[in-house]
Amino acid sequence: MRAFVAISMSPEVSDAMVRLQRRLGFGRAVPEDNLHLTLAFLDDQPEDLLEELHGHLAGLRCAPFSLSFTGLGVFGSAVHVPANDSANLTTLHGRVLGTCRKAGITLARRRFRPHVTVARLGKGQTPPPLRAELADFQIPDMEVQQVTLFESTLHPKGARHDPLAIYPLRA
Repeated sequence: MRAFVAISMSPEVSDAMVRLQRRLGFGRAVPEDNLHLTLAFLDDQPEDLLEELHGHLAGLRCAPFSLSFTGLGVFGSAVHVPANDSANLTTLHGRVLGTCRKAGITLARRRFRPHVTVARLGKGQTPPPLRAELADFQIPDMEVQQVTLFESTLHPKGARHDPLAIYPLRA
C-alpha cells in the first residue's frame, strides 16, 4: 500500500490555499482534500509494516506547535507554499522518521523541504514568472495538533489521499 505521514491543513489554511490556487493562472490545482505537508513518504509498504507503524505512531510524543507559511515557489513539477522551518517542525519530522525506522520501514534519504503543494505543472510546462502579489499572498498560521497516516492511490487524474489513522500530538 502506498502511504505517507503528513500534517493536514486547518480549514482556514485550506481556504487560503484554494484562494491562492484560483489566482495562480497556471498548473493543475491540487484538490483541497489533498493539501498537506508531508513528513515522511513511505512509498509502497506491506500492510503488516503499516500496522507496526500504526502502533509506534500511537505513542508519538511531540508537543503541539504553531506553523507558519511564507511565499510561493516551484521545484520540479510542484508549485508550493513553503512552511517556515522551525525547531518544533524539525523535531516532529525527526520523530516521525525515527518512528518509521522503529517499525522497520526503510525511507529514501531526502532533504526536508517543508511545503504544501498547491498545483502541479504538466510535462514540459514551465511556470511564468511569479507575480509579486502571489509571492506575498498571506496564508494564516495554524496550530499543528495531530499527524495523519494516509493511503495514496494513484489515478490518471492524480492521486487520491485517504486518511488511515490520526495521531494527536502530546508532549
